[in-house]
Formats: sequence, structure tokens, C-alpha cells
Amino acid sequence: MNLREKIRTLGWVYPTAILCIYGFFANCRCAEPFLTPYLVGPKNISEEVVTNYLFPIWTYSYLALLFPVFLLTDTLRYKPLIILQGAALVCNYCLLCFSDSLAAMTALQFSYAVVTSTEVAYFSSIYCLVPPERYQRATGYLRAASLIGYTFGATLSQLLVSLAGTSLFHINAITLGTVSVALLVSLAIPMPQRGMFFKGAETHDGGVEEEIEKGTSGNKMEKKGSCCCSPVEVKRVFGQMRDALKEAYGSGKVVCWSLWWALATSGYTQVFNYVQLIWDHVEPSSSGAIYNGGVEAVCTLVGAAAAFGVGHVRMAWGVWGELCLGVFSAVGAGAVFLMAFTSSIWASYTGYVLFKASYMLAITITTFQIAANLSMECYALTFGINTFVALALQTVITAIVVDERALGLDIVTQFVVYGSYYTGISTLFFIRGLYTVCRHHCRRPPPTLTPHTEILSIQRM
Repeated sequence: MNLREKIRTLGWVYPTAILCIYGFFANCRCAEPFLTPYLVGPKNISEEVVTNYLFPIWTYSYLALLFPVFLLTDTLRYKPLIILQGAALVCNYCLLCFSDSLAAMTALQFSYAVVTSTEVAYFSSIYCLVPPERYQRATGYLRAASLIGYTFGATLSQLLVSLAGTSLFHINAITLGTVSVALLVSLAIPMPQRGMFFKGAETHDGGVEEEIEKGTSGNKMEKKGSCCCSPVEVKRVFGQMRDALKEAYGSGKVVCWSLWWALATSGYTQVFNYVQLIWDHVEPSSSGAIYNGGVEAVCTLVGAAAAFGVGHVRMAWGVWGELCLGVFSAVGAGAVFLMAFTSSIWASYTGYVLFKASYMLAITITTFQIAANLSMECYALTFGINTFVALALQTVITAIVVDERALGLDIVTQFVVYGSYYTGISTLFFIRGLYTVCRHHCRRPPPTLTPHTEILSIQRM
């Protein structure tokens, strides 16, 4: 039995396992919690340049790349984009390790935008590689592998920095090694025979490549798979996307949940991107010990536990969900204000843990509420559009608040703006949630006729 036949006998297990291994090493980025101290310290770049010049480049590049990557992901059938993500990760840490110029750090931001924009290929490829009855389990494995990788990397970096006194350069060198392993693993990921919208040849055993038999039927299948980008096929795909959009956003509930997704995710990403700068402002990394890695590890574990726990809570989310979103957003707003106004680094760390846990809780509720009644194609399209809208909002916030060509606010004032932004989201959904709950409880069910009542009515007639 040759290697291809052995892989085929594994069915959905092989693609799931290889994607999990890739996800672990790609997210095991030990240096990420210490990026800002590394740029401000060894790279000798000022905090103002990092805040108002470098980080906005990532936001603008991410917005420019997201939509083309979303279309290319399905057209090229996922694997080339996952390999591109691995190569961009290697490029990132080569620049961080071996270059000191501002131009190189600018290129780093664009390369990181390639990494984040291609995440959609990693998380959606599983749906073209495993059978539908394995979707839930395979998705859980992928999410778990990513979280475990991130937590392991953050914990390892904190231990190396705090206990072994390892320099930030060597932390970046270790990360270069882990992402290089991820790039090598990406080459072994199976190539799907079809996309979610662009259909190619038929799949076997959940998407592992099936050999095309010789003969006339095989030639027909080859021709069928080779014309996936023909005008007829493109027209069919866009028609399918249009129908999926009508199905997804034809529901007021889906629109409401998607609105929170876009608004909250844009604010969350801003806080996540700039939180290391507020920590460096409260307690400069050059003046004492830093625990960014440990905090990120705790945040990931708390967020994962909260998301896991809320999945087992039985509640009428259609009635109480919007009110819960308002409450969780209020917790997030309070946590951001705490980070903005405190002078204690430990209070700032605590605020970040609360903020990330509340977001993970709310986004988990939002995700399964949107996915509950949608087909996989509709959900994939909804995910892409919501992410794009969130990124567009984040770009507007960055252009006005952060960019040096506009307001160019200092980091504390930025966090006051982000806290106010989350306060607005909380107020909007709290009012909407109260309205939904009141409307539900004010509705009286129509009286049901008992057999005795029916007999009396007939006698009267």
C-alpha cells in the first residue's frame, strides 16, 4: 500500500491532524506578547512612532488584503493561502531578528497583514476536507490546537524571560524556529478537490484527493475540475453568493447579532493591538520585570474556559441574548477605562483579562446564534462580511484616532476613546435587549379551547 492509499484510508483524521499540528506551531509565537518592548527597546523605535505610524500600516494593509484573499481562498482551494501564511510568518521573524531599519519594520506590518488576512483559509479549509457530520468535532480540534499553541508560546516566553533571563532577541529566534516548522507542515496539508463555492472534482472520504481513473470518465472529470474559473462558473458562484446573502441577512436577528459582531470586534482588535503600549506607558519595560506573556496565557485560558462554559448554558438566547451582549459590553467598557486610568500595572493586567474574557463570552454566543439556522455557505459568507465590516470600522477608528496625520492621540487618550466606544455599544444593545425581553413577556399566548369549552360553544350555536 503506497502513501497516498494509506492517507486515504485515514479519512477525515489525517487532514484534521495535519491542520491541528500546523495551527499549534503557527500560533506558538513566543515573541508576540513582547513585540512592543522589543520594538521600543532593542530596536530603538520611539513609542510615538510605533503607536502613530507603524501599527496603523497593519490595519490599512489588512483591509486592502482581506477581500481579495477571501475570494482567492476558495478559488485556489485553501492550501496555497495556508502556505503563504506560513511563509509570511517566517518573513516576519526574519525581519525582527536580522533587521533594525524603520523600512524593515514597515514591511513587517504588511507581512503581518498577510498573516492575519489568510487566517480565513486555515479555519475554513477544514469544511472542504472533512464530511459534514465531522464539522463540529473538527472545528473544535482546530480551535483547541490554536489556543493551546498560543498559550504554550506565551507561557514559555514568560518563563524564559522571568526565570532564565533570556533576551528578547533569542525569544524571537525561538519563534522563528516554531513558525519555520509550521511552514514545513503546511506543505503536507491535503489539497481539497473543491471549494465551498467554486466546485471542482468530486471528493472522497471528506475531501482527501481521489485519484482520477483512466479512460473517458476520467477525462471528463479532469475537464470539469479544470474550468472552475470559466465565465459560466464565475456567474454561478456570484449567483450563489447573492442567494446566500439574501438568506443570511434576510433575518432581523442575524442582522442584529452581526451588528454587534462588527462593532465589538473592531474595538476588541484595537485594544488587543495597542494594549502592550498602555502597559509600557504604565510601567516601562526598561525599568522593571514584565509579565506580558503570563498575562496573555491567563487571558487565553480564561477566555477559552468562559467560551466553553457558555456553550453548555441552557437559556433562551433569542430573548435574553441581546441583553447579555449589552452587559458583556459594559464589562468590557469598564475594563478599558480601568486600563486607561490606573497607575498600577497589575490593575491594568486585570482589566485586560476581564476585557478579553467578556469578549470571548459574547462572541461565542454571537457565533452560534448566527450559525444556528444558516447553511455552511451562508455562514462562511456572513463570517467574511462581518469581519470585513469590523475591519472597515477599525480602519476608520485608526485613521481618526491613531494616525499621526489626523488626531494622533497619545495612548491613554486612545484607551479613553475605546472605553467610550464600548460604552456606546453597551447602551445600544442594553436598550435593544430590554425592548426584546419586554416584548416577549408582554405577548400573551392565545387562549386554547378545552373540550368542555368546545362542547358549550356548539350547544350555544
